Amino acid sequence: MVDVVVVGLVCRDLVVTVEELPASGSVPVGTRIETLGGAANQAVGARQLGLSAALVGVVGQDAAADLVLDQARRDGIDVSGVVRRGTTPLVVGVVEADSTHRLLEHVPAGSLLTPADVRAGAPLLGAARAVVADLQQPDAAVAETVRLGAAAGALVVLDGAPDEPDALADVWDGVSVLRADDDELAAYVGSVPEGTDAVLDAARELVASGPGVVALGAGEAGNVVAWRGGARVFPRLGQDPVDATGGGDAFVVGLVRALLDGADPETAGWWASAAAALTVTRLGGRPDLDAAAVAREAESAAAG
Repeated sequence: MVDVVVVGLVCRDLVVTVEELPASGSVPVGTRIETLGGAANQAVGARQLGLSAALVGVVGQDAAADLVLDQARRDGIDVSGVVRRGTTPLVVGVVEADSTHRLLEHVPAGSLLTPADVRAGAPLLGAARAVVADLQQPDAAVAETVRLGAAAGALVVLDGAPDEPDALADVWDGVSVLRADDDELAAYVGSVPEGTDAVLDAARELVASGPGVVALGAGEAGNVVAWRGGARVFPRLGQDPVDATGGGDAFVVGLVRALLDGADPETAGWWASAAAALTVTRLGGRPDLDAAAVAREAESAAAG
């Protein structure tokens, strides 16, 4: 059995820092980091928090794929569900001195998952305690992921929003946890809620429709987590972020770790918030988490 299977983008990450991007011309690079990235960062974070992890995704038939897969193996991640074809996706993060960040993405169509790719990973999904579906993948592949994960009795986590609002209607009953950022929420409720109270209402509405736990971005207020019987706002923890890129993936990982441990949703919300806060203090999307540190941060925040 594997604790967490992440189904989604597996890419090469390049992060560079600059003082400020000019309108045109060149600019010196301060720091340069190259590593495994994409939704694979959730598998990395799961391993760092003491869970076993596997990936279902697509990389290329190129040297970049060798580097990415070698990194995943060094991280202790099972990559037997990763398909090789075409060109490995590349995500470039540019971070300015004031923490403004921009992402440049090259994700070839051939590097996106198909339902057949997901079915090829069925042995992993069938043995998973939790399946995390990256909704940056085509809706049909996401739906197949939910079907297989739910059939296996896994905690099925959706991260993001579908391309088509009704794309997941047939598998909605199989979703255990939904995570959506501020700009993704409209895909589920039809419009972007204005204000924290409206986000809370949207979260409660989504819980009533199926998922047991719903975690939504709430702008500057932080995040809202709702569950059957309760809901609350979780403020952003820590200081101003160095690079917010990896915060969302870390939030999901913290939430999943706590829920798999049997924690109640409120405690899981603090774990998610703490994992995100510890991740955004460093450059790039790759987390550097420690379960004991996340637990301390979560307990401190919950205590007020």
